[in-house]
Amino acid sequence: MSNQRFEGTSNYVATEELKMAVNAAITLERPLLIKGEPGTGKTQLALEVAASLDAPLIEWHIKSTTKAHQGLYEYDAVSRLRDSQLGDDRVHDIANYIVKGKVWEAFTSDKRAVLLIDEIDKADIEFPNDLLQELDRMEFFVYETKELVKAKHRPLIIITSNNEKELPDAFLRRCFFHYIRFPDVEIMREIVEVHFPDLKKDLLSEALGLFFEVRQANGLKKKPSTSELLDWIKLLLSEDLTADALREENSDNILPKMHGALLKNEQDVHLFERLAFLNKRQRNS
Repeated sequence: MSNQRFEGTSNYVATEELKMAVNAAITLERPLLIKGEPGTGKTQLALEVAASLDAPLIEWHIKSTTKAHQGLYEYDAVSRLRDSQLGDDRVHDIANYIVKGKVWEAFTSDKRAVLLIDEIDKADIEFPNDLLQELDRMEFFVYETKELVKAKHRPLIIITSNNEKELPDAFLRRCFFHYIRFPDVEIMREIVEVHFPDLKKDLLSEALGLFFEVRQANGLKKKPSTSELLDWIKLLLSEDLTADALREENSDNILPKMHGALLKNEQDVHLFERLAFLNKRQRNS
């Protein structure tokens, strides 16, 4: 994979900086740590990189209860005990009760794989450090079977984080880092056109204008993301709404039509209702 390059795909608009980051991680053979606010395409990047490089994708989605050793393997002692009580011959081989984790799958893949470790910041603070040695050495030991698992091919590791907590310095030193900035209007226009190639230009311009107005409102608890914009536009198309109709509705009510796709909590809806009230008072005064 070190001689391969990521140039983006027809389904994913990647900036030059993002493509450079992916290719730097490939060249350095280091994990690529991707940060950015939710909805900026961090997880989707791994899918598109795997498709672009014709590599198998192995996804490890992290939860608050996930432990690092689960990515390597787990020993299913409960099943072995149950089988022993039932007189199953499988109990004589402990290997039957070793459950391979996602890192093991990536290490033993016949082709170089893309390993996605998604939302690493959801786990406890020790999680990243607990994986350092295995990701550095590309091997780990299975104590129950006395087996050393070595990587056939070094996978490209893409790690995403929503910045819910700080990651340890020792872990950060071993990664190539890239922050995905929220797309500007022109990049966002490209992204929308990938998903809705037949969208009329005037409706796209009106929708983008309203979307960025919403994002720039002071006091928002949760700014709408790229994925929420795409959902909103899909709803506008399902209603067969024109740019003029969208503009007219917005002139009467600051809340965008189908705003439930963009505003995801009552505080933000109330904020826009207050803004609408103030707007109306200013127009009438």
